[in-house]
Amino acid sequence: MRAVVQRVTSASVVVEGTTVGAVDEPGLLVLVGVTHTDTRAEAAKLAAKLWGLRVLDGEKSCSDVGAPLLVVSQFTLYGDARKGRRPTWQAAAPGPVAEPLVEAVVEELRALGARVETGVFGADMKVSLVNDGPITLILEL
Repeated sequence: MRAVVQRVTSASVVVEGTTVGAVDEPGLLVLVGVTHTDTRAEAAKLAAKLWGLRVLDGEKSCSDVGAPLLVVSQFTLYGDARKGRRPTWQAAAPGPVAEPLVEAVVEELRALGARVETGVFGADMKVSLVNDGPITLILEL
């Protein structure tokens, strides 16, 4: 699994003109990509890492201050553009594999006590954010 994690003061996801997920206070926007070999164990590990990641103001984590997370599926994190000008998506898991694992990350975060908003898997999403810092990290499990 790969995740791009951004510390935000606010973030939202809009699908077909409707806001489907939003955080209106400091927290994290997390873009999650899944590859073919990922498992539910990796989803749980990623959730724990996100919940405890000390990147908020004062080196706090979401678990320390109850900050929200906006989790958005992002298959393009496994795009490969090393050859030519058109990325390939071969390393990205197909929807039937990826969707349950992105949902597992969300479920695990909620089980830890997190407030989690989400996008819509497979939808054409418009993601807006105010990056705080800016702080952006790439996590890979």
